[in-house]
Amino acid sequence: MCILIFLRFLSNIQAPKIPEGDKVDFDDISRKRQEKDLTELQSLIEAHFLQRQKDEEELITLVNRIEERERKELDEQRKKLDDDAKKKKALTNMTNQYGGMQQKSEGRKGAKKQTEREKKKKILADRRKALSIDHLSEDKLKDKANELWQWLMELEAEKYDMNEKFKRQKYDINQLLARVQDHQSAKGRGKGKMGGRLR
Repeated sequence: MCILIFLRFLSNIQAPKIPEGDKVDFDDISRKRQEKDLTELQSLIEAHFLQRQKDEEELITLVNRIEERERKELDEQRKKLDDDAKKKKALTNMTNQYGGMQQKSEGRKGAKKQTEREKKKKILADRRKALSIDHLSEDKLKDKANELWQWLMELEAEKYDMNEKFKRQKYDINQLLARVQDHQSAKGRGKGKMGGRLR
């Protein structure tokens, strides 16, 4: 940078005009020239330092913005991971409570019921994925979060399908019960024995 300033300084140097017929005071010319050159050099140096100060301020502002954005992204990721961990813990507690209630209600129903319960536990264990994220980098954490999100969406879709299937089966059963009641009413026997429709 200093070389550029010096070259620019040299390009602005002009030979002084010597008046004709007068006595030339070379010392005066040299002094004035030095003063002019010094003034130009000082203004160039001042402009350089002002530009450098401006560049440094812009750089500091940019670094601060990047750090703030990264901090915000990390906070959001941490919050999302905490929420996922809470959801997983709640799901585990619900599963354990359901398993405990199921064991009490099925306590004496034999080996067949025990086998069904073990199958359900195995299915739940297969669906429940272990979350080991302590050793993962930021990119891997993002991939893991996306993977868990996709899995959650699949479970939600499956739950929705099951609910729709249940509603349809309930509707079909109510329709069949109504037909049976109508048929029995037409024959004049068994009136009211079916106990009404499913709620």
